[in-house]
Amino acid sequence: MFIVDSYALAVVFCFVTMLCWGSWGNTQKMAAKTWRYELFYWDYVIGMFLFALILSLTMGSFGSEGRPFLQDLGQASGANIASALLGGVIFNASNILLSASTALAGMAVAFPLGVGLALVLGVIINYAGAPKGDPVILFVGVALIVAAIVCNGIASGRMQKGAGGNSNSRKGIVLAMVAGVLMSFFYRFVAAAMDLDHFENPTAGMLTPYSALFILSAGVLLSNFVFNTYVMKRPFVGAPVSYREYFTGSGTTHLVGMLGGAVWCLGTAFSYIAAGKAGAAISYALGQGAPMIAAVWGVFIWKEFKGADRSVNTLLGVMFLFFIAGLGLIILSGGN
Repeated sequence: MFIVDSYALAVVFCFVTMLCWGSWGNTQKMAAKTWRYELFYWDYVIGMFLFALILSLTMGSFGSEGRPFLQDLGQASGANIASALLGGVIFNASNILLSASTALAGMAVAFPLGVGLALVLGVIINYAGAPKGDPVILFVGVALIVAAIVCNGIASGRMQKGAGGNSNSRKGIVLAMVAGVLMSFFYRFVAAAMDLDHFENPTAGMLTPYSALFILSAGVLLSNFVFNTYVMKRPFVGAPVSYREYFTGSGTTHLVGMLGGAVWCLGTAFSYIAAGKAGAAISYALGQGAPMIAAVWGVFIWKEFKGADRSVNTLLGVMFLFFIAGLGLIILSGGN
């Protein structure tokens, strides 16, 4: 299987993760023109599962290092499979809430609040489970990310106040915060099932990044029959939707959703592959710089802050500076 053999390459992989995790929401925005997010989410999950299988049978099966995917999957212990599956279930619950938040409040609000909160809590959880890197520099970087999140929250609050506000936006903010707390836990359950220090010769019973990703995606797909079915019947906003409506969607609409799942899956694969050299906390933290990417899309492409006054624009500018500085320190922490 393919293994990252240097910290520099691990950082590159983490930046790809950041781009993917911060960009998949664009596919939801594209599909939202004709498609409810509950229906989009089925395509997203299917795309994630199929892409995880493709990666496992290619990058996870070729090369002389480590165990090939099918062999690795066959020798995995029940406890490690359960841990990765649980990670998938937790992620799915959080991501459904994040998708709902995006539909209600927009990318520029939902991602910085939800994913940013997940970054802060997740770094603490992952560092406690697998400490790697300079903790002082790492957590100062995280503190700057927190400051960026605060700036975004203030900016979005002023936008809502200026526009008179609405209950859907407020509901979206609450959902983003709940999603962030849940999302902070999923990565650790999957990382705990892998032998992060010995990808080239993993301990018997433990998983490689590819088999862990496949099991994670299976957990997402299986739990979606429970979580998303419930949300379809009792949506956060709007009328209930049925499975019959899903099958009326065009091929293009379905492919857009699957693309979103594939983009997220690629980012997650690269994050777990990089964790062997960078450590779980740093790999997770860099990938969760995704709110900055999502905010760029929301501000400059989707114009979610169109008409903002000077104070809001200043807050957004400061937010980006804090994010960049925080990410720089997180990278530096792994070189110590």
